[in-house]
Amino acid sequence: MDSTAQFRAWDVRESGPADAPHRVLLLPGGLCGAAFYEDVMAAPPLAGAPVRLVAATVPGHAGTVAPADVSMENYAAITGAFAADHGCTTVVGHSIGANIALEMVAGGHFSGPVVLLSPTFSRPDESRALAIAAAIGRVPGLGSLAWPTMLWLTPKALADSIPESRREALLADLGKNSASFCRRAMIEYFAYLDRHGQLVPRLCRSGARALVVRGDRDEVGLTDAERAALTDCPTVTLEVVPDSGHLVLLEQPDAVARLIAGAVLGPAS
Repeated sequence: MDSTAQFRAWDVRESGPADAPHRVLLLPGGLCGAAFYEDVMAAPPLAGAPVRLVAATVPGHAGTVAPADVSMENYAAITGAFAADHGCTTVVGHSIGANIALEMVAGGHFSGPVVLLSPTFSRPDESRALAIAAAIGRVPGLGSLAWPTMLWLTPKALADSIPESRREALLADLGKNSASFCRRAMIEYFAYLDRHGQLVPRLCRSGARALVVRGDRDEVGLTDAERAALTDCPTVTLEVVPDSGHLVLLEQPDAVARLIAGAVLGPAS
């Protein structure tokens, strides 16, 4: 594993008062850099709040340096160490970043509240195209051909969900990704989903206070059984954001900022 002493390759963007009483770690989704949180960080519910925001690209994504071990368990460990080093008391994650946050509390690497933006709770919930690409990635020879194609297609698939004013910069961020890293990381990601089968019970057993946020037309699935289990868990709250898909942090940044502020500061009076 890569301890925080051994691994320092974090691309970080910060905003908010340096002496704020609350520090929040923001983890982007797969292939995405810290810039994907800029709209949320600038939104009024957070921009004027007594909160220091620390957006950090998950190492290996968006062209950053990857750890030697790209398992989800190791990502949870090194991110937990990063959160402790930076004094973060809440973790927000989107997509794979949300699953890392989930594993941080489930694996005992973080004890504060988490905000999970569109996490995946089981393999069937995930994109079929992503699952196929991960499976092909295991095939010698053929696997090395699949991911350059996926990285060429991904920006085209996401473009319409990115506001036009941010599209060029964020698509450029996606273009920094390494096909070899993505192949390796996605194999490990699906192995993680297979190891646990169902992640809702794992989240609930952690005892962590968790806010699960989804767009009303999120492309990542949520089964009726998963929804019922989230509703029944006393430490979990499920929120659905109208008029948004998987990239809820870009499509509805004010709503996401308001939910994060509520999780950190408590409900507005």
